[in-house]
Amino acid sequence: MQPLNDEQLAALRAWPSPAISNAIETFQVRARNYGAMTPDIRCHFPEMEPVVGYAVTCKIRASVPPDQDPEVRVERGDWYDHIESIPTPRIVVIEDLDDPPIGSFWGEVNANIHRAFGCVGVVTSGGVRDMEEVRELGFQFLAKEVLVSHAYVHQVEVGGPVTVGGVTVNPGDLLHADLHGCISIPHDIAADVPAAAQMVEDRERIIIDYAKSAEFTREGLMERFRGGFTRPREEP
Repeated sequence: MQPLNDEQLAALRAWPSPAISNAIETFQVRARNYGAMTPDIRCHFPEMEPVVGYAVTCKIRASVPPDQDPEVRVERGDWYDHIESIPTPRIVVIEDLDDPPIGSFWGEVNANIHRAFGCVGVVTSGGVRDMEEVRELGFQFLAKEVLVSHAYVHQVEVGGPVTVGGVTVNPGDLLHADLHGCISIPHDIAADVPAAAQMVEDRERIIIDYAKSAEFTREGLMERFRGGFTRPREEP
């Protein structure tokens, strides 16, 4: 995987996630109902611009103390090693093993720490807190819940595949997230997605502009659909 350069990343950030989704569909590299997370993974700062980054992954649990959890084998340094093994910018993706989530890994402290590590946001099936402080920091939260306590939260696995919002995310996967939700972008088409998004936008604009026009008729609309979203040829 060759990381995208700053210009390519900026081109992806310039589009909302629905446009990214539409663009990915044009390449026919995966089923249309895969890659976008389910709506329970909700954006909590919808006023922020889209974030794009490479996934760093872990699994957490908060319902039992770490010394009572037989799965615990993670040291803080292991997590930081994993983060630094992934290109920047980074998005943290966390699978919460508690159902329902009971303790938040995320708040003002971890948001500041991970921002310093080049992370731009978190996507989690668990919870988040310290909402006002993190909003001011400009660190994006997409999460299933907003929680009061961190309880006994601890990491039980880092650097492996996780499942969040119905999507399996592997370390290094490229993600795009905004007020609509989160979607993964296949690496082999990532550099071409912005151009594809513009192509789809240009096609859709024909229909939108016609629907807004005083000349709108049902027959004219159907003609444009039959033409594959192209403008009808004018008679000489």
